[in-house]
Amino acid sequence: MKKQIKVVGAVIRNNQNQILCALRSPKMSMPNSWEFPGGKIEKEEKPEEALVREIQEELGCDISVSEMIEDVIHEYPNLVVNLITYEAKIISGYPVAKEHAKIEWKEISDLKELEWAPADLPTVEKLIL
Repeated sequence: MKKQIKVVGAVIRNNQNQILCALRSPKMSMPNSWEFPGGKIEKEEKPEEALVREIQEELGCDISVSEMIEDVIHEYPNLVVNLITYEAKIISGYPVAKEHAKIEWKEISDLKELEWAPADLPTVEKLIL
């Protein structure tokens, strides 16, 4: 049986309604794929709490988390990922790529131009609609 992990991703919007996209670094699995920033949900942690913690660790800023956008189960060759994405807003700080190769604010209409990690695609599709 494949290993299963639960992860969360933040769809962070700025005041221009652009979305923060993160490029996975060469050291990460699926290098050079774009994703919504976030990470693993720890034991005993609610998804929203995990997202606040992960964004603080990865981007160095604080967010408020609102409604869930998508709950995806994606089967990779060696792993099953359950990715839950949420709408989020930065409430303090400015995002800096601490773990990712880079981060960029993108217009919703430009999201399709990026090479997304497969588990993130259903969220991208929902945002574009």
